Amino acid sequence: MGSLLYSSSQTADIYPVSELFLRHRLQVVEELWESVLRQECGQNMVELLRQLRDLCSPEGQATNDQASSAVKLIEQLNINEAIRAARAFALYFQLINIIEQEYEQRQQLSRYEAETEEIESERPANVNYSSNQREDDAPVSKGIAAEFLRKNYVEKAPVKPKGTFAALFPYLFKLNVPPQQIQRLIAHLDVRLVFTAHPTEIVRHTIRDKQRQVVQLLQKLDALENHSGTTPGAYPWEAADVREQLLEEIRLWWRTDELHQFKPTVLDEVDYALHYFQEVLFDGIPQLYKRFKHTLSNTFPWLEPPSKNFCSFGSWVGSDRDGNPSVTPEITWQTACYQRKMVLGRYIQSVKNLIELLSVSMHWSDVLPDLLESLEADQSQLSEVYDALALRYRQEPYRLKLAYVLKRLENTRDRNLALYNRETPTNQDSPLYRSGADFLAELRMIQRNLTETGLSCRELENLICQVEIFGFNLTQLDIRQESSRHADALNEILEYLQLLPQPYNDLSEEQRVAWLTGELQTRRPLIPAELPFSEKTNDVIETFRVVRSLQQEFGLNICQTYIISMCRDVSDVLEVLLLAKEARLFDPAIAVGTIQVVPLFETVEDLQRSRSVMRNLFELPLYSALLAGGYEQTKADNENSSPPASSPLTPNLQEVMLGYSDSNKDSGFLSSNWEIHKAQKSLQQIAENYNLNLRIFHGRGGSVGRGGGPAYEAILAQPGHSINGRIKITEQGEVLASKYSLLDLALYHMETITTAVIQASLLRTGFDDIEPWNEIMEELAARSRQHYRALIYEQPDFVDFFHEVTPIEEISQLQISSRPARRPSGKKDLSSLRAIPWVFSWTQTRILLPSWYGVGTALQEFLNEEPEEHLKLLRYFYVKWPFFKMVISKAEMTLAKVDMQMAHHYVQELSKPEDKLRFAKVFDQIASEFYLTRDLVLKITDHNRLLDGDPVLQRSVQLRNGTIVPLGFIQVSLLKRLRQSQNTTATSGVIHSRYSKGELLRGALLTINGIAAGMRNTG
Repeated sequence: MGSLLYSSSQTADIYPVSELFLRHRLQVVEELWESVLRQECGQNMVELLRQLRDLCSPEGQATNDQASSAVKLIEQLNINEAIRAARAFALYFQLINIIEQEYEQRQQLSRYEAETEEIESERPANVNYSSNQREDDAPVSKGIAAEFLRKNYVEKAPVKPKGTFAALFPYLFKLNVPPQQIQRLIAHLDVRLVFTAHPTEIVRHTIRDKQRQVVQLLQKLDALENHSGTTPGAYPWEAADVREQLLEEIRLWWRTDELHQFKPTVLDEVDYALHYFQEVLFDGIPQLYKRFKHTLSNTFPWLEPPSKNFCSFGSWVGSDRDGNPSVTPEITWQTACYQRKMVLGRYIQSVKNLIELLSVSMHWSDVLPDLLESLEADQSQLSEVYDALALRYRQEPYRLKLAYVLKRLENTRDRNLALYNRETPTNQDSPLYRSGADFLAELRMIQRNLTETGLSCRELENLICQVEIFGFNLTQLDIRQESSRHADALNEILEYLQLLPQPYNDLSEEQRVAWLTGELQTRRPLIPAELPFSEKTNDVIETFRVVRSLQQEFGLNICQTYIISMCRDVSDVLEVLLLAKEARLFDPAIAVGTIQVVPLFETVEDLQRSRSVMRNLFELPLYSALLAGGYEQTKADNENSSPPASSPLTPNLQEVMLGYSDSNKDSGFLSSNWEIHKAQKSLQQIAENYNLNLRIFHGRGGSVGRGGGPAYEAILAQPGHSINGRIKITEQGEVLASKYSLLDLALYHMETITTAVIQASLLRTGFDDIEPWNEIMEELAARSRQHYRALIYEQPDFVDFFHEVTPIEEISQLQISSRPARRPSGKKDLSSLRAIPWVFSWTQTRILLPSWYGVGTALQEFLNEEPEEHLKLLRYFYVKWPFFKMVISKAEMTLAKVDMQMAHHYVQELSKPEDKLRFAKVFDQIASEFYLTRDLVLKITDHNRLLDGDPVLQRSVQLRNGTIVPLGFIQVSLLKRLRQSQNTTATSGVIHSRYSKGELLRGALLTINGIAAGMRNTG
């Protein structure tokens, strides 16, 4: 039988000639997939899948006439057949994802083989200069991903894409950017990537293990063969044997349950996140530093490279408690211990390897006195090691020294295990390392001895780099909590103490600020040691206390950030500062703290109010002193003297987080992006007015509807001076696998982010400051928001439409996250629904409404004023203005995944008979906006089809679209049966379906997994 991949329904040009290797590998995997299905399900199932696969258009979309055929075919399937079909398509998507990731990794390797290739770059026509900046208006219209993936392995002169160090530094050199500016930027370069868990990661850890095994076998197969034959020197049977192993692995995968058997705990999520450090990042980060150092020296050999931890990691997993009752203070403590356990385990293995490697003998090499002195001190402290190994290593000082180092690490590990279990360590008096700095000092001494005697050791250098980056903590834990929890806690505390004549929550904002400011001036304790409060209030208090314990045990770097979600007022920040004071994280007498309070502005109203909130905060003497590093530092700054810094926090640095998810859900895609853009400009301006540095923390999701999309273009689209060498970005759980599962993909991702930060800081367009353009964008955003809210919040039938037509209720039953789908308001309304399941639901139905709705109407109303002139202007925006280019490109990518025919099928089949007429009106409104938006995006981009400017992404989307169509039909069929059985049970108490509710729900959830895999994102 023919391959599904090359069925007659597919276009001939879906694979460019330059992707022959990719096409070949896809064909190999699909043959294995079909073979597994024949063995497990029989030939009839394979024929059924092909029949279903052919029920879509050449573009991979459902059609009206085919929908009836698909429905008839699927309705005839029994539950077991439907589940098998759904599982088969889901497996297909997972294999496709693996192949594309492996292909992308091969492209990375191929690209770096051509690292010395000359990069042709022309000086931009319009360059603005300032005293400390050079601004470049070169358009960023060429997508790096497209050029990167389309590169032919047989092309003789591949073009190096943007987004790499090797491209950036020669570009800066050709633009004559002053090296002093580059050096200043590199010196304080700070890229922070923060892993989160709350977006729904639907793939089980067990399945991820299967995927890794398939990747390893595919890489082994690549080493044995290519698409034209077997590699010379390889035995013919070896490739066949690897294919057989692949077949066995995929069969085991097929017989493994895709669904979580239980709701994952927070520590399960911690374990999942740490997997990427264990498998990829721990070894990958030193390579990122080497790439930077090497490529910088090629162009600017006189410049100093950045610190080794210029790119560092944070985590919300186990510390983000916003709306997640499962994240307790004890869980946060265990998370920190769990992270230290992982990193200590890696260090122990590395030291064991060094013991084998550094066999230098004193007979043939000199040793410096400091090493010999340290060996004498170690002998007295670790006599058992000396007694066991002194004779064996009597002439091998490095091995003996490392044996002492190893024992200290093992003691540290054992103590950490006891602390994890909240037990008293039995080895309290044993020599161990209290911090990564102590361990690092010993490694540097060994390195110094080697260097002074003319030796070097790459493995030791890598280990030193890892310790500098990860220390003993691996990542920094950010605490996050919702603002009302702090106010409610203070309200209960003050009522208990009877300190106010009225409840704290009844005070006005001015009254709150006045009382909080006064209370922050005193050292008098407010909260008693024993907590006689409610569980919620005690949890808030204990969270601050555990942060204090973490800093005492793990060092201040383990946790220095406290994020306030839904931050709206100055009092929200001062409340956290007061609670921090009570936990001895802030000393009001000297205005020195060990934790930074970070406001998170999420809704449109909060984003608009962020400037005034921050200005009012900066005006408070107490707060400005805290940022400066204390009262003494403030006095010294005023007198131009330099006393010793007493604050552990970076002086004069304010971090502010901006939320993409809730602002999008609140006002739509275009309005959200514009409000965040404006907020960054205004926040940077206000920070400069107070001589403060600003670090923007971007709370981006994995999907476009939550701020996702290519990070390189997104960073270049940031306004003006808002980057300045510093950025912090969330890396959502749903996209970790696509970014960090393979080493070269992870390196490329981190390199593009770092490159974009440098480029955006040194070279910026002046277009963000053109007031007429801003006025046009303001008008477009307002119109878009009005149209979006008219549907979401003013259309009376919309909420019912959403709950009936999308699988939101079924998604809520997936065992995929420790976090509830809704905020704890008790209501099933849109305001309480989290942005993640909101976006997830629209993705399943192929509508993807949050990522484009309202854009078309806004553009059309603008064009109606001056059709020809305004179209020219929008096209000019698209070419020249990075912000506008980014917005349109994201919308185009999402529109390409929309399938309105499939969406119509959801509406027709899942609407109750009495709701069909009113839901049809809602759908017509959505469909009308889609076609309008699509047509206008094509006009602005001057494309004939969506994604013509990125043919590789276009091919990837088409490939998936075609197979998602039958999976969507299966999902609708199962949801329909499930809901009918539920309704029948609810009214009569009797199930008339021949299938149990559990079977039907399981089938529906499997289709949700499959579609999410096919769409390559969830929420």
